[in-house]
Amino acid sequence: MSFEVRIRNTGDESVALSDLTLRYWFTADVTGADLVAECDFASVTGNCANVTRTFGEASAAEADRYLELGFLAATGSLAPGATSGLVQIRIHTDDYARMTQANDHSFDATMTTWTPSMQITVYHDGELAWGTEP
Repeated sequence: MSFEVRIRNTGDESVALSDLTLRYWFTADVTGADLVAECDFASVTGNCANVTRTFGEASAAEADRYLELGFLAATGSLAPGATSGLVQIRIHTDDYARMTQANDHSFDATMTTWTPSMQITVYHDGELAWGTEP
């Protein structure tokens, strides 16, 4: 599975990227295998080395897991109206078992251009700031 995200600051004050986390909600579709999150590209300062990736558990029909992306302090801040730039992520199992993305809360096959997604959630200092959790 893979996805691409950009975070846009829609407020009127700068926001440190390290104060933000993003969750991509999905169903693992496999049991007994460890999940792996790869950052293939990130246009933030420090590239993928400054993007953290942590899996968590959920209990919804469209998501039994989430991948939380975070940013190290070295990535800096987003000015009002600015975007983080592209971040490309891949999720797979340690044995590359087949996973289906079509049944995931955060996946929308109809999105072919950059469009705000309510299914990918963003948190500011741990508080939900954008999106709808499953």
